[in-house]
Amino acid sequence: MVKDVLRGTVAMCATDVLELEPGGHGVSLSISVFGLGYVGSVTAACLAHMGHRVVGVDLNRVKVEMVEAGRSPIIEAGMSELVAETNKACRLHATTDANAAVLGSDISFLCVGTPSLPSGKLDLSHVEHVASEVGAALGAKKAHHLVVLRSTVLPGTTESIVIPALENSSGRRAGVDFTVCYNPEFMREGSAITDFRHPPYTVLGVQSYANLALIRELYAGVQADMFETTIPAAELAKYVSNVFHALKVDFANEIGTLCKQMGVDAQTITQIFTSDTKLNISSAYLTPGFAFGGSCLPKDMRAITYRAKELDLRLPLLESIMPSNAEHLSRAVDAILRTKKKKIAMLGLSFKAGTDDLRESPQVQLIKRLLGEGFQVQIWDENVSVGRLAGSNREYIEDVIPHIGSLLCTDFDKVVRSGEVVIVGTRLGNENQLSSQLLPHQIVIDLVNLESSQRPRGGASYEGICW
Repeated sequence: MVKDVLRGTVAMCATDVLELEPGGHGVSLSISVFGLGYVGSVTAACLAHMGHRVVGVDLNRVKVEMVEAGRSPIIEAGMSELVAETNKACRLHATTDANAAVLGSDISFLCVGTPSLPSGKLDLSHVEHVASEVGAALGAKKAHHLVVLRSTVLPGTTESIVIPALENSSGRRAGVDFTVCYNPEFMREGSAITDFRHPPYTVLGVQSYANLALIRELYAGVQADMFETTIPAAELAKYVSNVFHALKVDFANEIGTLCKQMGVDAQTITQIFTSDTKLNISSAYLTPGFAFGGSCLPKDMRAITYRAKELDLRLPLLESIMPSNAEHLSRAVDAILRTKKKKIAMLGLSFKAGTDDLRESPQVQLIKRLLGEGFQVQIWDENVSVGRLAGSNREYIEDVIPHIGSLLCTDFDKVVRSGEVVIVGTRLGNENQLSSQLLPHQIVIDLVNLESSQRPRGGASYEGICW
């Protein structure tokens, strides 16, 4: 019966009366959705509302019977109406028969849960089980099939668990007899339907871009940027989003707590802070690079966390920022130590390109650590001259590295050639400035995430500190 439902030939189903979602292309696909939990139910109902023929698959007969009766198996705004409407229009059904669902569909979405084990590790048993079930059905199917995993899983899961399970139980090969895609969801409880229709972006993780016509067609009517990338990148994109959301919640709560204790209105601070879309609520400061420094951030972080302690407040997120920054500096030291070379060419000393401010520059701290380890260092920075430094800036560098003048050199080419390891600590104006001077035996360690056009070409080795 499930196969008939998907093919639209069940006598009890009326003629399709459901209008396609605005922006839809009028192409109706047959889709099976495995798992009628939160993600699966919303995915199934929304796809059905877009005009596709959808069958939900679940071991829980209660959920299946609810969908078959036109009732939503979850509590979510708009779902009761959407399930009732799409079921009545014969677009949405449910079954416990996994085999029939796969044989009667073009695409299978896997939306099963990935709960935490007591250790915090993901429980992937449901994912592996459903992949084996779908694979068993694929063994009897001649037509090419698209398997789309939506469950939240760590990078490597799809390729190390899902694809092998599909291949082992089907006796067929991924990329040849069927295609696997990782397509994370970005739905919030309470606004899941709206989020499905208008996601921040659509991410498709694949091993090969061949055989993706169906899913491109499926999302053609969704108004969002589409990223096609590797499967591990797509898997991690979901986690990065969730981690950042968690970070923002904790940040807002700790700032609110601090405001309350200091007698400052948190709503006013929030309004001022979020109105800045140039630096605060933007992509600024979100590109991987080196540790932060300068005369403001380190000083202000210490001051605000000290004040919190005076108020007997524990603010773990804010308290962890300075230690995290210090750890990133240590990663640079470790990367240099691993080269087992002793001659270092340092390009850039100030905390930011275009300035001579050395106060709490992480590059200065790096040089200090390297000198302590016995490295021979030569430094180039077009904006830094000991003779021009004044005030607290001069006092700082003379206190941290008293003999800094003997390490500085204004000849860029000479400094680059002096090092077995070349450390890029500042952005370069000329894209060929570095590559033209490098020798094949040299190792380049990039702390600032140079543009691809400025990264060394040819024989020199290249390593980014966190990319």
